[in-house]
Amino acid sequence: MLNSLRPTEAQRLAACEPPARSAVMYQRWSDLLFLHWHYAADVIQASLPPGLFVDTHDGHAYLGVVPFAMQRVRPRCLPAVPGLSDFLELNLRTYVHDRAGVPGVWFYSLDANQWLAVEIARRLFHLPYEHARMSSHRDAEGRTHVRSQRMDAPTTSASQSLVYAPGQTRPPAVPGSLEFFLVERYRLYAHGPSGLRRGAVAHEPYPLCQADVTGVDEQLLALNGFTPTGRPPDHVLYSPGVDVTVFPLERVRV
Repeated sequence: MLNSLRPTEAQRLAACEPPARSAVMYQRWSDLLFLHWHYAADVIQASLPPGLFVDTHDGHAYLGVVPFAMQRVRPRCLPAVPGLSDFLELNLRTYVHDRAGVPGVWFYSLDANQWLAVEIARRLFHLPYEHARMSSHRDAEGRTHVRSQRMDAPTTSASQSLVYAPGQTRPPAVPGSLEFFLVERYRLYAHGPSGLRRGAVAHEPYPLCQADVTGVDEQLLALNGFTPTGRPPDHVLYSPGVDVTVFPLERVRV
């Protein structure tokens, strides 16, 4: 059964704690939009590698589209480098757990407009980064306009566009809530040549706002083999951002 190994609330809270090992990287995530659609759990499960299981909240599985700005990205012992340490990202994700019940994120794709970051993330973290031509600007009304075009697929079918603005401030996500399930994720999974790996990040709880989304498409779902839902997102949130500590991958027993 898909839900037989769902994490307990204690396991979800434990996964928010930083691991007892040295960090490898520091960065800031800014101007994040969280768009989530309900999606069939069995379809998501079929897309996962062995050892991972789709995570659900109140019986719903989710696909999420998250655009944001990566800033001040640097290894632990080096400073940020102008022109290399700041770039844009757009990812498609779902929520999973392993056989031990550790909850985390599974990324289907991560578009970024910094080729070196793409290569490093592919090689060191085994994450499915894609080099893309991306732009982001804020108009006079405070709306952020994001556009991404895959470099290896220069057609309109490989482009995505979003328009959004922050709304009213919301309180931090409460454990057990849908907001906590969707955004307070501090473990990620990757599958490399030597099998399944789990990474960790640490940051303060996301400051959250409502979001006013006036332009959205589901092309990123289609690019990753999912049938678009044809409806607006089922859940929307915005965060101005957090400072993040990144930890190395560790082996996961399958």
